[in-house]
Amino acid sequence: MRLTRAAGVALLISLALSGCVPPAAQKSPAETAASQQADALARQGKFDEAAQAYLALAQTGSDRDHYQLLAAEAYRQEGQLDRAGPMLDGIRRQRLTGDEPSRLDLLQAEWALKQHNAPRALQLTTQPNISVPASLQLRLLELRSQAMQQTGDLWGAARTRVEMDGQLTGLDQAQNRKDIVSTLTKLGVDPLKQRAAAMQPSDRMLPWVNEALTQLGVAVAHPAPALEQEVGTMVPGEGANVREGFKMPAHIALLLPTSGSLAAAGTSIREGFFAAYADSARNHTPRPPVRIYDSAGTAPGAIKAYQQAVNDGAQLVIGPLTRGEVSALFGLPQLPVPLLALNHPDDKSLPASGVSEFGLLPETEGAQAADHMADNGITNAWAIVSSDDFAQRAAKSFKAEFEARGGKVAGTGNLTGTGVNFASTISGLGVPTDAADASATGTNNNGIFISMRPQQARLLLPQLKLARVNLPVFGTSHIYAGVDDAGANRDLEGVEFCDSPWLFDVQPGLPNHGDIAAQLPAARGTSARLFAFGMDAWNLAPYVDWLRAHPGSYLPGASGQLTSDQFGRIRRVLVWAKFQDGLARPINGSLQMDSAPALAPPTDASGSPQLQTDQPATQH
Repeated sequence: MRLTRAAGVALLISLALSGCVPPAAQKSPAETAASQQADALARQGKFDEAAQAYLALAQTGSDRDHYQLLAAEAYRQEGQLDRAGPMLDGIRRQRLTGDEPSRLDLLQAEWALKQHNAPRALQLTTQPNISVPASLQLRLLELRSQAMQQTGDLWGAARTRVEMDGQLTGLDQAQNRKDIVSTLTKLGVDPLKQRAAAMQPSDRMLPWVNEALTQLGVAVAHPAPALEQEVGTMVPGEGANVREGFKMPAHIALLLPTSGSLAAAGTSIREGFFAAYADSARNHTPRPPVRIYDSAGTAPGAIKAYQQAVNDGAQLVIGPLTRGEVSALFGLPQLPVPLLALNHPDDKSLPASGVSEFGLLPETEGAQAADHMADNGITNAWAIVSSDDFAQRAAKSFKAEFEARGGKVAGTGNLTGTGVNFASTISGLGVPTDAADASATGTNNNGIFISMRPQQARLLLPQLKLARVNLPVFGTSHIYAGVDDAGANRDLEGVEFCDSPWLFDVQPGLPNHGDIAAQLPAARGTSARLFAFGMDAWNLAPYVDWLRAHPGSYLPGASGQLTSDQFGRIRRVLVWAKFQDGLARPINGSLQMDSAPALAPPTDASGSPQLQTDQPATQH
């Protein structure tokens, strides 16, 4: 009952001060003084004493029912609902005024729940034409949800809590979201799947059902998000230098592991972050001080770093990096400073308001591979993946999305980390052979999805050809080592894969990949994706709130086109590349969608850039 009790403290005090008595009732000077003293006790949090004072006024004052209601509410705030409950039947509802009848109903509903009389509580919170003031709406919805849950209406309970979501913040919202997902999971997998199948994409319950299914271990389809409006576009009538959605924090903290086993990954992200920071001077973007805190890649290290950043005055914290670290921060009682986490928590819990998540998820690549294959007319697929965690996660996501698009995954083969002969795996899948003729006649609708590292892919592809399997092959970014090696990659000829656009210089407005890679080792090879990830962490800083509040808006990023779902999870739309003559080349050319530069900042009234610092301030 934390939420309803917290919301009630201020409400009780304000209502007591308003002196909601019938207009005809006249207070004596003594009653007025006693009422003011009772109100003062309530303001001081001395609810037990306030209740006693209100009860005394009920015996001698001008409005017994008004004071009895205040006394009952004071006992409730004190956590003594057992003392408030017996008083409620003695309050004459017809003598109450304003919102007092609604307040009495809510107290009676709470008392009914305490006595395990859920039907009575449900009746009180779902009365025909029930109307309560905005200040009581959250309490009404929470009590209604609890009543529904106790009567076995789990769907109604969850749906009622979804109504509450947008009105909550911080820990209250985080707890409410956990309750929604937890309640839905109790319905079970099959009922949830049936409900999801019957819903329209716009149904507000669908994302919650998908979250519950994910918690139950079900791979859920995640189609690529719609990209409708680039952030940073000019605001009509606001002058030439005002850009929509731009809000740069005055002080940023960057939480990354600079020590321990993850220090190398932290270095790549950090160098990408400050490469974008330095490059933003081209657009005269305000560059606030940035302090780096070592999270050490551990939960205690992340908590310590976040708390230090808060104490140092950070207005936005970016990081930490690992799922365990993110889970640790999400588990804190409160996060007083907005957080852009660079991963997703272990327990898949939903972020609350003021918290966003951004990660390089293999599930994203698996889903977008399924969409890409379906868009190319493929309806039957075979998946061949390594035993690595990333590959298994990508494969589950691929299957869910491909089947949601109407396709069929006819078989899945898993490659061990040490094996080099995959003949038995290939033959066991039953993949059609000699498909080249079918492809030539335009009737081929078969394809292969792979997710593995380059070394395995270079072994697999020739063996597919030896087995006379000539189907088109599509993969995740993991098959590309991030550098051109025509000799080594000739065995991957024709394979299409999704990846970060910056590696191929197809995202306008970003610094050239080749130029930076020539200077910084962290921008080369497979670490280039982490470098691009760090670039996006900086570029997201002024737009993360806007993206969350405006579905369909997106940021052209180094790791993809970046948009946000309703929960604050940053999602990526990747670019597609293909091996041609042993070289990885983008398929569709530039991603330019709008000629206006996205990252140019607002300026001050004089027209000068709001540049705050030329160099980042760092703290290790």
